[in-house]
Amino acid sequence: MSSTLFTAPPEWRWLVILYLFVGGLAGGCYFLAVLIDFFGRPADRPLARLAYYVAFPATIVSAMLLTFDLGKPLRFWHMLFQSERWLPVVKPWSPMSLGSWALFAFGLFTLLSFVGALADSGRLPWPALRSLRPPHVVGAIVAAGGGGLAFLVAGYTGVLLSVTNRPIWSDTNLLGLMFLLSAASTSAALLALLGRGRRGSQSGVHALERLDTWVIVLEIVVLGALVVSLGSLARLWLNAWGVLLIVGVVGLGMVLPLLLKWQSRIIGRFGAPAAAVLVLVGGFLLRVVIVLSAQGV
Repeated sequence: MSSTLFTAPPEWRWLVILYLFVGGLAGGCYFLAVLIDFFGRPADRPLARLAYYVAFPATIVSAMLLTFDLGKPLRFWHMLFQSERWLPVVKPWSPMSLGSWALFAFGLFTLLSFVGALADSGRLPWPALRSLRPPHVVGAIVAAGGGGLAFLVAGYTGVLLSVTNRPIWSDTNLLGLMFLLSAASTSAALLALLGRGRRGSQSGVHALERLDTWVIVLEIVVLGALVVSLGSLARLWLNAWGVLLIVGVVGLGMVLPLLLKWQSRIIGRFGAPAAAVLVLVGGFLLRVVIVLSAQGV
């Protein structure tokens, strides 16, 4: 029997679950925006702009959720600076420390890209700020740096859970990859949903829907590998949370969206939007199962 079964849970609940979900959307949407800006067609730039519009507010909301969950929100800065000398606190061996700095730095990059997107759309009366978006050199640097941090933000939370001493979290090395794929899937679904009906964005929307299809397939494979990697704990996990995991996460959040995508010609124009909504629901339920299951055993 795993010794992790006798450890005290951290009592993480809905604020943390929402943080994991919204933070995944922030990182995933920004990363997809960077890919579109660097490799997409000029006609897809409005879709990338939409992704930047999502990434910055989502980053702010996720940081607020994490801060309020600390119990004493006004002390959040202790995670970044020493209280006596105001020197930066960087612990390379700590995923929590690295994640805090990554989220802080990522917030700055999302702000720059958000401003650049507003200027690019004409919503800000300062044309010079358009240089904060590719293909301008400054914009390319911002996008590349922010894209790297987005990749880290989207997946580090799974790594953070893996280095705890709680059952399920610490008994597999696949949580980081699972969270990363889920962030990519839910972000592609959200952008496809928001971009649907926008003039000139339909080719990009279809590309996001195709990407989401392949990512969902990878999610199913990785989730199966995650269950296998748990060994004897998999039976305990599935006994307690198996219904929500299989029906909610896999059934409603993965398999049904795939069926809706593949049968879109039969179902009609509502199939793709319904699939996107189900992917978002499944991504949220995945975090509910992972966060609450380890604290309830």
